[in-house]
Amino acid sequence: MNEQKPKRWFGDWIRPDQFAPTVIMLSATVLLLAWWYFVARDWHRWVSQPWPSWFEGMNDPRFAGGVYEMLAAFVLLGVIPVLIAVAILRRRPSDYGLCLGDRVKTFRSAALSIPLFVLAAYIASGDPSVQATYPLNPAAGDSVGAFAIHVASYLLFYLGWELMFRGYLLFGLADRYGVAAAMMIQVMASALIHVGKPPIETFLAIPVGLYWGWIALRTRSIVSSFLQHAALGIATDAFIVFR
Repeated sequence: MNEQKPKRWFGDWIRPDQFAPTVIMLSATVLLLAWWYFVARDWHRWVSQPWPSWFEGMNDPRFAGGVYEMLAAFVLLGVIPVLIAVAILRRRPSDYGLCLGDRVKTFRSAALSIPLFVLAAYIASGDPSVQATYPLNPAAGDSVGAFAIHVASYLLFYLGWELMFRGYLLFGLADRYGVAAAMMIQVMASALIHVGKPPIETFLAIPVGLYWGWIALRTRSIVSSFLQHAALGIATDAFIVFR
């Protein structure tokens, strides 16, 4: 008796059990390219454009452009992947780490790691190449109020970032491709999106991405990696602006 072959979609190269990882990989590629071309690379074009009236209180178009960059990352890298997961893949946000997971491990890992990342931020803030790159919002240091708005928008930025790499890619691909392959995919993607940043930051994105991926898997949550990443970025900006 001939063994019946599994039903395939789109000819012989996509099986039904490959639907979710195919959607994740394709959508992540499109969203990351959109982030790179329309936000990261094209940032200066946006800051010279007129802004809606609700930005007028910020007065400085540079500041409004910085807020745009943060919010765009939150939407492209965080909100849209969650919507795809819920509406198309029929998964819960918690399946992609948007939860507290193991609460003890989540907050213990954050408490132990954040001081080390703050120390790393202090050291890195003395590097001229880092000072030339950060803050991403060039007007963040104009006043305490401006920096507070910058921090609030930066938190959304990092939430979107962790949802994409440690949530959507890592958790979304681990079940089908295995933990090791999913880990390497998210590290590769997160490191490559740093191209154009100071070389030390780009290369350090590899071991740090591995560490935050391990933390996410261990806690079954992106909360700890989000808190650590946000602490690193915000502390770096604070040391640069206020030192």
